[in-house]
Amino acid sequence: MTSHALGDTATLTRRSLTHIVRSPDTIITTAIMPIAFLLLFVFVFGGAIDTGAGVGEGNYATYLLPGILLITVASGVAYTSYRLFLDLQGGIVERFQSMPIARSSVLWAHVLTSLVANLVSLVLVVGVAVAIGFRSGAGVGAWLAVTGILVLFTLALTWLAVLAGLTAKSVDGASAFSYPLIFLPFLSSAFVPTESMPGPVRWFAENQPVTSIVNSIRALLEQRPVGGELWIALAWCVGILIVAAVLATVVYRRRMR
Repeated sequence: MTSHALGDTATLTRRSLTHIVRSPDTIITTAIMPIAFLLLFVFVFGGAIDTGAGVGEGNYATYLLPGILLITVASGVAYTSYRLFLDLQGGIVERFQSMPIARSSVLWAHVLTSLVANLVSLVLVVGVAVAIGFRSGAGVGAWLAVTGILVLFTLALTWLAVLAGLTAKSVDGASAFSYPLIFLPFLSSAFVPTESMPGPVRWFAENQPVTSIVNSIRALLEQRPVGGELWIALAWCVGILIVAAVLATVVYRRRMR
């Protein structure tokens, strides 16, 4: 039964990835906005922002990159919600249900496709960051840890996207859920230290998930001790992932009865 589900998931994932391969502008489009933010903040605002990490565009690119990576994922998962909504509206999901395939494979195919597409977008963003001055002396272990955090974060947001796609009433609604997620890094330590923020904003910034995730990735890339923030970041990611996946699965089963 497990091998049957895995085979069905692999087949449907190849179908979804084929759509992306035939339309590579999907990944490029989702990466454009994060890259635009990266260039804007480094070359326009970078010289005026004091991060305590020294002066220079290269240093600010290094400080900024973790937050831009999270924005990349937040903008990328909107495509998952959009594609799932179109599949539901077009009746393709109902057709799959009439076939002898595992029901869970439909959702997991969208999740795995999102993971692959977002990883490609993240590589593009890191490439641009390196071109404008990002540097890191982090070793292989630290980069693997950063990749692991980003994969977990991507899976968590993707399941949120799946839930949005299942419950949306329109195409615009299916993708609009990602806007608050894209905005959240602006109220965190992604662009400036939280110490520079006024009281209530600082409290929110220091107690929302993006800050702990950004700080953990930044510490790993800058070869600094991560401390307890890593566990807070992992707890947020795992918690969101579990809740979103359970809710999405429940909603999906109810729709497919």
